[in-house]
Amino acid sequence: MNVLRISKSQNQIPPLAATMAAAEDSKRGSIDDFLDDDSLMTSFPSPKEITDVIQVVEREIESICSIGDYRVTQRKESLSLVRRIKLLAPFLDEIKELAGPIPETAQPALRDLKKALFASKRLLKASAESSKMYLALEYEGMVGMFQSVNGKLSEALDKMPYDELGISDETKEQIELMCVQLKRAKRRTDTQDMELAMDMMVVFSKEDDRNADIAMIKRLAKNLELHTVEDLNEESAAVRKLAKEKGEKYAENTQKIINVLNKFKQIAGIEETDLFEEPVKPNQDSVKAHPLDIPQEFLCPITLEIMTDPVIVATGQTYERASIQKWLDSNRRTCPKTGQVLNHVSLAPNYALKNLILQWCEKNNIQLPNKNAALCTEDAATAENREKIMSLVRDLSSIRLVVQKEAVQSIRLLSKENPENRVLIADCGGIPPLVQLLSYPDSKIQEHAVTALLNLSIDDTNKKLISSEGAISAIIEVLKHGNVGAKENSAATLFSLSMLDENKVTVGLSDGIPPLVELLQHGTVRGKKDAATALFNLCLNNMNKARAVEAGIVKPLLQLLRDNHLGMIDESLSILLLLVSHPEGRQEIGQLTFIGTLVEFMKHGTPKNKEGAAAVLLELGISGSSFLLAALQYGVYEHLVEITKNGTNRAQRKASSILQLMSKYEQIP
Repeated sequence: MNVLRISKSQNQIPPLAATMAAAEDSKRGSIDDFLDDDSLMTSFPSPKEITDVIQVVEREIESICSIGDYRVTQRKESLSLVRRIKLLAPFLDEIKELAGPIPETAQPALRDLKKALFASKRLLKASAESSKMYLALEYEGMVGMFQSVNGKLSEALDKMPYDELGISDETKEQIELMCVQLKRAKRRTDTQDMELAMDMMVVFSKEDDRNADIAMIKRLAKNLELHTVEDLNEESAAVRKLAKEKGEKYAENTQKIINVLNKFKQIAGIEETDLFEEPVKPNQDSVKAHPLDIPQEFLCPITLEIMTDPVIVATGQTYERASIQKWLDSNRRTCPKTGQVLNHVSLAPNYALKNLILQWCEKNNIQLPNKNAALCTEDAATAENREKIMSLVRDLSSIRLVVQKEAVQSIRLLSKENPENRVLIADCGGIPPLVQLLSYPDSKIQEHAVTALLNLSIDDTNKKLISSEGAISAIIEVLKHGNVGAKENSAATLFSLSMLDENKVTVGLSDGIPPLVELLQHGTVRGKKDAATALFNLCLNNMNKARAVEAGIVKPLLQLLRDNHLGMIDESLSILLLLVSHPEGRQEIGQLTFIGTLVEFMKHGTPKNKEGAAAVLLELGISGSSFLLAALQYGVYEHLVEITKNGTNRAQRKASSILQLMSKYEQIP
C-alpha cells in the first residue's frame, strides 16, 4: 500500500492545478476568477498591432485543435467545445482581410475572446492530461467548468461588432448559430452513466473497508479506460502530478485514488510501486542510479524494469519471463499490453533482444541485477505461505473451538490481503470447510466465515467454487439470523456471487430476496447500502423482479427516497426503474403517493434525481395513460418543460418522450 507523502510547503498550485482546483472549491463549476486572471494575458496590443493579436488567437485555436485524446468522462464535452471553436476560423480570415484598421469597438470583444480561448485551452488540456480517476470523481465540477467556458465564449462573440468589421452574412449566420449552441451548452447539464456512477460509489467508498468485487473493479477499469499496462503507467504519472499540485488539501482523495489504482494494477498483473519514488522509468534495483536513458524496448511493460530474460508471447509482445509467467499463473489469458486474448501460453525466448540488452549494458558499464537469487527467495516465501495456509485450512475442521476460531479469523485476514492468497486458499481446499462453518452456532465464527468467503469471491474462479459447494443457501441463513456484521457481509457476498447470471437465479430460487429486503428496511446504513447493491444486481433477472415486489421492496425504497440523510435516492430510483418494467412492479409502484414523490423530485431534486424520476415516470407512462394523468394532477407539466430546457441530456430525452406521450394521449393541458 502506498502511503501518501506530501510536503506541507507545497502550497503553490501551478496553472493546470488552478483549473482543477476550481472543480473542488465550487461544485457550481464557476471559473470566473480563473478567466479574469490577468496573468493569463499580456498587455493588449494597440490597434496597429491588431494583426498580431489575430495571429495569437489563430495559434490558440490551432493549439486547441491539436490536443485530442480526451479522458472518457470529459470526451463528449471536450469534442463539442473543440468543434465549436473550429467554426471561428472563417471569421478570423475575414478580419485579416479587412482593408482598414480594426475598429476600437471590436478590441474589447477580441480581448474577451482571447481570454476565453486561453481558458478553453487549459480546460481541454486538463481533460486530456489529468488523472482519469480524478476527473471521474470531480465529474460534476468539470461539467460546470465547461458550462462557464461556453458562457464566456458566447459573451465575447455576442459583443463583437460584426457590421463594423464587415463580416459577411454567411459567416455571421455561422457565428450566430455557434452562439446559440454555446448558450444551450451553458444551460445543459449531464450526469455520469448510472453503471459507472454505482461502481464508483462502491469501489471508492471510504466507509467500506472490504474488498470490492473483482468483476466490478474490472468493469470500472474498463469504463475508465484503465485496463492496459500502458494506461495504468500513464495514470500513475498523472496521479503523481496531481498529488504534487494539490498537496495536503486533497491528500485524502488522492490516497483513495492511489488505493483504487493499486487494485487496477493487481488485476493487470503489475506490481504495486511507490508512486512518489522518482524516476518513473526503471526501478533503482534494476539499474543503479545510472544517468543514461534506457531504450524503451529494453524495459518490461509490466514492471518497467530492464529485462534479463525477455520472452515473446502469442501476440508478439515481449516481457520479462518471471513477470509474464506470474501473470499467466493467475489464470489470465490476455496480453497485458494489448488486451488481446492469447491463442496459446507458450513463451519463446527473445535471444535477439537479450543480446542487444547485454551489449548495451556492457558498452555503458551497467551491471544487471541477479534475479535468480530474488526468484529463489520469492519461491521460498510462496512455499512457506502455502504451508501456513494449508495448516490453517486443516485447523478449520479442528474439534477445538478456539483453534477453529483463530483459523477462520486468520483466513479472513489473509483472504483480504492479496489475489495470490485468495488463489492459494482455494487451491488448499479452504472453501468447503468455510461453507460448513456458516452453519456453526457461534455467531463470530459465522461472521468470520462469511467475510472470508466474501473476500475469496472477488476471484471469478472462486465464485464458481463457492456456489458449487452449496454456499448460497447457507449464506442466506446467515443473512436471516446472523449478527449485524454477518448480515451486512452476507448481503455483500450475495452481491459478489450474483455477478454470475446463474447465481442470480440460484439466489432468487433459494428465497434470498426477502431477507435482503428486510435488511434494506431495517439494517444499518452500511447494511442498507449492501442490500441495495445486491438487490439491484439480482433484479436484472426478470423473475427476481416479481420476487422483490412480493417481498415488499417498494415500501423501503419509498422510505429511502424520503430520507435525504442516507444519500441513497439515486440508488433507489435505479432499482425502481428496473422494477417498473415488470407488470407487478408497475402495479405496486404506480400508486398516487409515489407519483407525487416522482413529481417532487422533478421539481426540487438534483439533476441526477430529476433524470431518474423522469425515467421511472416514462416507463409508467408507456404502460398506460392513467399514470401520466395522475402526474399531471400533481403539476408535472411545467417541470417537464423546464427539464427539456435545462436538464441533463438523458433527462431532456426522457422529459420530451413523456410530453410526446401526453400529447398522444391528449392529456397535455
